[in-house]
Amino acid sequence: MSIVPQEISMDLPVIDLDVYLNNPVDSPEVKAECEKAAKTLITYGALVLHDSRVAEKDNETFLDLLEDYFAQPEEELRKDERPELSYQIGVTLENTEKPKCAVDEPCLNVIQRLAPEERPLDISGHHPDPKCRFFWRMAEQPPYETKFPGLNSENVVPQAPHIKERWNPAMELWGTSMKSAVEGLTEMTAVGLGLPAGTFKDEGKYGPHLLAPTASDLQKYGQKDTILAGFHTDLNFLTIHGRSRYPGLHIWARNTGKRIAVKIPPGNYLLVQAGKQLEHITGGLIKAGFHEVVVNDRTVEVIEKRKQQFPDRPLIRISSTFFWHLNSDHDLAPIPKLAEEAHRLRAEQFNLGRDEGEEKTYPPMKVGELVQEELKHIALMA
Repeated sequence: MSIVPQEISMDLPVIDLDVYLNNPVDSPEVKAECEKAAKTLITYGALVLHDSRVAEKDNETFLDLLEDYFAQPEEELRKDERPELSYQIGVTLENTEKPKCAVDEPCLNVIQRLAPEERPLDISGHHPDPKCRFFWRMAEQPPYETKFPGLNSENVVPQAPHIKERWNPAMELWGTSMKSAVEGLTEMTAVGLGLPAGTFKDEGKYGPHLLAPTASDLQKYGQKDTILAGFHTDLNFLTIHGRSRYPGLHIWARNTGKRIAVKIPPGNYLLVQAGKQLEHITGGLIKAGFHEVVVNDRTVEVIEKRKQQFPDRPLIRISSTFFWHLNSDHDLAPIPKLAEEAHRLRAEQFNLGRDEGEEKTYPPMKVGELVQEELKHIALMA
């Protein structure tokens, strides 16, 4: 049976986690929803996840806090930088992180294979992204000595009085909501791929998961066609986002298809994207999804609207992002039956006229090694 449809919809399918949580795992409803989740990740590298446990007010509280945090003077923010830990905890200021694709030949080849009208905004200048980020670790300490202590460091708590008291409750509440949702999806994806439900979740029990909001100052970088985050993939297993107040995220279906402007419905909905670790363990059956964040026409509209409606609020685009990882010390290698299916799908894609470029290999390695290699590419690790 063909996994990838002949024509790909421009709307991301919605996967209902409630179906999985509220029905027996062997029920037809759960089986169908899990297969839909796996097929959607194979086709798009992304999906919209519905989870009725998620409260939008928690996301709003989180966005308010992060707007206030990033509105602080640069000298205050610099107190929370940890470059000696490859910026994997605390704050990363703007113009630090570089889009890997600007100098990565396989990635540039992906762009070249796209129709000109579907390509991302030009990143060939290799300028660092004008975005800031904060990494807040939400991991369980492993009961063993990890070979990657820098990826498993203690959190940094901002000290400004108007931030400090609000920080932990808001970060933990929203981070826990997204972590619970994405872990439910790891189970659904495993079941949909014909694996035991805990296959991925168990291997991520001690992963260095990160609540990782990004911030873009739209007073400085609010002009149309400004690249806030250049064309890239994520290095983790799954990335999950709450709704941002400002549009601008574009994704590409199966990495060689159409550019899709992402829309997350209001309410109990989250966006999930596949990362490099998921691509590796599935032997390329699920590809890490390419995406960019730019200032487009809709972004400009919302900027003007918020200036009128909320004149006293900082004009900062926050992305409420959570990176879910496999354990750093896990031996990462493709699952044989998924690698076989990936090979078959690649041939099917080719027959449909979709050239996916040179076939990738996925050598055995530790998860932490993959992460460290990717960090070097984006200039966060020496």
